[in-house]
Amino acid sequence: MVQNEFSSSMPKPNNERLALVVMCVLYAVGIVGFVCLRDRGFLLLTPLNLLISLLVSLHFHSAKSTNFWLASLTVAVGGFLIEVVGVNTGLLFGRYHYGPVLGFSLFSTPLSIGVNWLLLVYCSASLINFLLPQNNSRVLKSTLAAVLMVALDAIIEPVAIATDMWRWETAQVPLQNYIGWFVSALLLQGVISRFVATERNLVAAVVFLLQVVFFAMLNLML
Repeated sequence: MVQNEFSSSMPKPNNERLALVVMCVLYAVGIVGFVCLRDRGFLLLTPLNLLISLLVSLHFHSAKSTNFWLASLTVAVGGFLIEVVGVNTGLLFGRYHYGPVLGFSLFSTPLSIGVNWLLLVYCSASLINFLLPQNNSRVLKSTLAAVLMVALDAIIEPVAIATDMWRWETAQVPLQNYIGWFVSALLLQGVISRFVATERNLVAAVVFLLQVVFFAMLNLML
């Protein structure tokens, strides 16, 4: 009886396939909208895209628990606070400021940034679990996931600047940004690592790859 109830609570394969199709369509529409429409109203849907991506990814997490949700909330809030310090002091990433594209801001920092940090931390960790055997150490997995996040940030930067998500006060993105990103990502990976150490969430892994494709394509087209 318990086994049947547990099985019925798990995401169905058909639901997973549907989610993958929906996410692929969502990011494809995003590419078309960014490149063809160049409309400010369309760009302002970016926070909604991030939220949908996060909710769909977390829906397929196989071992939801109170501690998992608390760790996820800690990552989101921690990521937001890291950005608050970064944007207001320049100490973590260099001098930069946010534009209006990422939505409502508090302390000069869009609230959607917390969503973005949790999305990238969770999805990169899920992708690493498909690339490495499950018996690898959590430290190694967290480190490699943080490296993936820095690599993605390098792809995001030109698009973010071109679409006024954020702007740097220097002509080039400072090296400090990537160092700060790696350290911050590694810390946040550590918060959630024990809850995703063996998680093989295909939807979340694909969402991370879709972000890579999305920003790589925009780099070529914008």
